[in-house]
Amino acid sequence: MSARDEILGKLKSKLEHANAPNGDNPAALHIQEHHKNLIPKRGDLDKAQRVDLFCQEATRVNATINRLTSMDDVPDQVSAYLREHQLPAKIKIAPHQDLKALDWQQKTSLMVDEGRGAGDDGVSVSMAYGGVAETGTLVMASGPETPTSLNFLPLDHIVVVRADDIAGNYEAVWERIRAKSGPGKLPRTVNWITGPSRTADIEQTLLLGAHGPQRLHILIVDQPAT
Repeated sequence: MSARDEILGKLKSKLEHANAPNGDNPAALHIQEHHKNLIPKRGDLDKAQRVDLFCQEATRVNATINRLTSMDDVPDQVSAYLREHQLPAKIKIAPHQDLKALDWQQKTSLMVDEGRGAGDDGVSVSMAYGGVAETGTLVMASGPETPTSLNFLPLDHIVVVRADDIAGNYEAVWERIRAKSGPGKLPRTVNWITGPSRTADIEQTLLLGAHGPQRLHILIVDQPAT
């Protein structure tokens, strides 16, 4: 037994995470049988009201928003965003099937690369897992199609989220994540993004872009997923 295995074995025994007599793993069972916490009534709305509340709260925390009819409108809106902010016509997109399927070259003159974020990426385009209406929060689940690095490294982050995926509260999103991931499984990371990165640590002065993107632009697509 290696030193690593010995240390982890001691921790496991102290934390009493050993499998139960019937073979069930208590930690896995806790994930699947999670009891919902107190859920604010604020997000208990129909779809149209949820999207309106999401837009209101996201705008309140310095995000900008555009409503789109379909995914086909995304390239034009991304190009317009770059022109508005006088940014280079170059983007890094997540290798998500919904983004890769778009006709970027036909609709725009953008230079489009895909993959994980790198230190020299100025603008990234990601696909959100969902949103939370009560706080205007985007939910980004990590995976091969949604690299976490695109959420933090570029200075400008453009996020596409479907209106159908905007839930009223946090628990509704966690419930969907658990159901989609399967028993005892979750994404490696789930990032909850509420507005651009910010800090007020220095003299209580708000500074955007302190630990990540300084601008967050959200594209809400009304078209349901196929």
